[in-house]
Amino acid sequence: MPKEETNILKQLADGNEIVIQGLYTAVFPKVVSFILKNKGDRADAEDIFQKALLQLIARYKVKSFIIESSFEAYLFTVCKNLWRRELNKEKKRVTNDSIAELSREEDDMTMAALEQEKWELFQEKLNEISDNCKQLLQLFFQKTPYKKIVQKLGYSSDNVVRQRIFNCKSQLAKLIKKDPRYNDIKEL
Repeated sequence: MPKEETNILKQLADGNEIVIQGLYTAVFPKVVSFILKNKGDRADAEDIFQKALLQLIARYKVKSFIIESSFEAYLFTVCKNLWRRELNKEKKRVTNDSIAELSREEDDMTMAALEQEKWELFQEKLNEISDNCKQLLQLFFQKTPYKKIVQKLGYSSDNVVRQRIFNCKSQLAKLIKKDPRYNDIKEL
C-alpha cells in the first residue's frame, strides 16, 4: 500500500479528527449522491459512510491489506458495496405477522468486510488476465448483448463470443482459486 494511504488509514484508526473531517469533506458528498440516485436518502448515506469507516478501522487493526487506488476512491468503493448489500437485504426481507430475528450489527459488519475482501481479490485477478479477456468480461458483466460484443470486438459470431467468455471466466476462476487468500475468504 502506498505510504500515504497507510498513513491515512493509521490516522483514521487513531481517531485523527482532521483526517476524518477531510474524508467527510472529500468523499461523503459523493456517497450521498450515489445513494440518493440508488433508492436511498441522506440518513442512509450517513449510516453507510459510518459503517465503511468502522469497517476500514476494524480491518486495519486485525489484518493488513493493500489499497491499490487512492484512499478516497477505495473508501467510496467500500461505501458503494455496502449500499448494494443493503439494497439486496431489502429485496430479501419479507414482511409478515411472524417475528423475524435480524442479524446482529457485528455479524453484518463482518460479512460486509468479507465481501469487500472477495471483491478486492476478484478485481486484482481480473487485472492479471489478458487485455482481451478483461475487455470481454467487462462487456459481459455490463450485460452487453452478444451481438454488440461481436461488432465491437470483431468476432465472427455469437457462439465464438460465448466460447471466449467461457474460457476467460474459467481462466479468471483458476487465478482466484490459486491465490492463498481464496481459502481464507471463501464461504464460511
